[in-house]
Amino acid sequence: MKILIADDDPQILRALRIILGAKGYRVITAANGAEAVSAAVDEQPDMFLLDLGMPQLDGIEVIQGIRGWSQAPILVVSGRTGAADKVQALDTGADDYIMKPFKPKELVARIRARLRRGEVLFHEGDSGDKLYIVLDGKVKLGRRSPDGRENLLAVLGPGEMFGELSLFDPGARTTTATAVAGTDLVGLGHAELTEFVSTRPEVAVKLLGSIARRLRRTNEALGDLVFTDVPGRVAK
Repeated sequence: MKILIADDDPQILRALRIILGAKGYRVITAANGAEAVSAAVDEQPDMFLLDLGMPQLDGIEVIQGIRGWSQAPILVVSGRTGAADKVQALDTGADDYIMKPFKPKELVARIRARLRRGEVLFHEGDSGDKLYIVLDGKVKLGRRSPDGRENLLAVLGPGEMFGELSLFDPGARTTTATAVAGTDLVGLGHAELTEFVSTRPEVAVKLLGSIARRLRRTNEALGDLVFTDVPGRVAK
């Protein structure tokens, strides 16, 4: 999931990049309203976190610009405490409003609440550099056939991982990952994972075991397609 954060406070940008990056979100930052609009057009984020008091274009103007072409969730993160500011932001098109200073857990919870059923985490063909672990909820993995039909490959729940192929073999995503319910994830990039498992060999063993089980299931499914007739596959 790609999140654009727009704030003129570099410390806020840095803190949110660290907090959300550790949760597996891909973070894009902008230091003013004009940069935010430009980044929104170029990056097509899945969600926006916007400050109101930004130079060049303020938060309200950015919301107006975004809502002209995007329905992605907008969460305002602002130091303005007045009810009028909140009402104006929500009336303009924001989906939620949280005031500074905020607690990181509350912010993550607000973001997670927007990861609803049917929301796509990444698409087949997207570039990928993170492995994801499901902490809560469910994620389905699927591929589109040439005629446009979706083929369901797996439904993953808490404790299961996905995205490891692009992590260890850099390239485009081979599936589309979609939230089946409200979902909480943690993401690890290649450098983070390498550092983590280098001092914890037991984690590397579990990771390899998970990949081996995924490969076994894939081989079994492929064998069914090749060697089992249609009534047999349906019965199974």
